[in-house]
Amino acid sequence: MKALISDPLSPAAATTLQHAGHEVTVKTGLKPDELIATLQGHAALLVRGATKVTADVIKACPDLKVIARAGTGLDNIDVAAAKAAGIVVLNTPAANAISVAELTIGLMIALERHLVGAGNDMRNGKWEKSKYAGRELCGKTLGIIGFGRIGREVALRARAFGMHVSPYDPAITHWPAGFDWAANAASLESLLIEADYISLHIPLTPESRNLIGPKQFALMQREAVLINCSRGGIVDEKALYAALSGGTLRAAAIDVFATEPPGDSPLLALPNVLATPHLGASTAEAQDRAGVEAAELVVDALRKIAG
Repeated sequence: MKALISDPLSPAAATTLQHAGHEVTVKTGLKPDELIATLQGHAALLVRGATKVTADVIKACPDLKVIARAGTGLDNIDVAAAKAAGIVVLNTPAANAISVAELTIGLMIALERHLVGAGNDMRNGKWEKSKYAGRELCGKTLGIIGFGRIGREVALRARAFGMHVSPYDPAITHWPAGFDWAANAASLESLLIEADYISLHIPLTPESRNLIGPKQFALMQREAVLINCSRGGIVDEKALYAALSGGTLRAAAIDVFATEPPGDSPLLALPNVLATPHLGASTAEAQDRAGVEAAELVVDALRKIAG
């Protein structure tokens, strides 16, 4: 069968598909009409986050049987339309867990030790040691909203730094083995009230959109820090700006935005914001894992479809 890779993936993804006997087309940066034209005759589509697999694309591609995203989340795929058309939708939620967790901790350290500002001053010949007194993570409470694969990886690393970890995830019916030391928050509200740092690790869904808004910011400590390496849209950015500029939230580290790129977002002008361009899964290791895992899922799905 034929498979189209429409976003940049590790070359190992195409190799995995070819070794299973499938013909692979690699074309990236396709416009919607180009995507539809290219997909004709293809049974599988492999994407990352750039390709938008809309209902119109799905309707216009009757040969499509499998869509796989190399990464976490499915917000660039119309899952309802795909399922209605009998198309299998897959993703690789574990592939980037370590990379996102490491970035989360890295952003916390960079923010608290003023690494960006201090580094820039050094390049400009300034020795501003007293200006950049920071804070330790040790002994502080990290509230983790969402305790799936990524949230757990963050928890393990935070524990190594001597932090108290308090996860909240109502979707978990059985507490994961080996995490008895993590204090399960009784509610989202209690987590927001008690945490020194709040890190988001949940998918963007209709239920989670603007989950963190004015009411939630009002509950947080004035010295709290928000970290979002999950999805833009989970945080109400207008409310976040108001909290940061009004002094009711000390700082934020943001890797994701509701609109990407965020353009002239006022958040980028705030001195207490550390922003990065959606780097969570941008490591060589995560991309290799995601591409290969997505390809393996496609091979298995096509095998089942073929009977």
